[in-house]
Amino acid sequence: MSKKKRHVFLNLLLAITLFVCAFAFTIHYKNWYSIKDGKLKILSGIYYRTIVLSKIDSVSFVKRIPEMERANGFSWLQREKGVFQDSLTNSKIYVFVDDLRQPKIRLLYNDSLTMFLNFNDSLVTQSVFKDLSEEVLSDLKLGD
Repeated sequence: MSKKKRHVFLNLLLAITLFVCAFAFTIHYKNWYSIKDGKLKILSGIYYRTIVLSKIDSVSFVKRIPEMERANGFSWLQREKGVFQDSLTNSKIYVFVDDLRQPKIRLLYNDSLTMFLNFNDSLVTQSVFKDLSEEVLSDLKLGD
């Protein structure tokens, strides 16, 4: 009986594919953020935004995000991520929502851009909201 040789190339391709899928799941699983050097950086998979904190016009909590058309992105269970189009104003809205059931932070920045975000943990969402609110208030005081 002859033994069949396994194809090294196919095994390597399978291993690479599994690694890429696991990596993609990991970076899409939650919102990764940092607030440093006067900038808010948020990453969720292939969606990445950097917002200069001095350009933020308002920060508020909302219970629901408005009806929008998806330009690109995805919805999965209680997650909503991507770039959406507002049907009334035809402007881009960036959505980084890990849990649709919890309140979301609504950021207005650069005079007309909107972003909605929250995290799996409501305490993290409240902490980010507090940090962003303090930054906006300190910029208003410095502007006077």
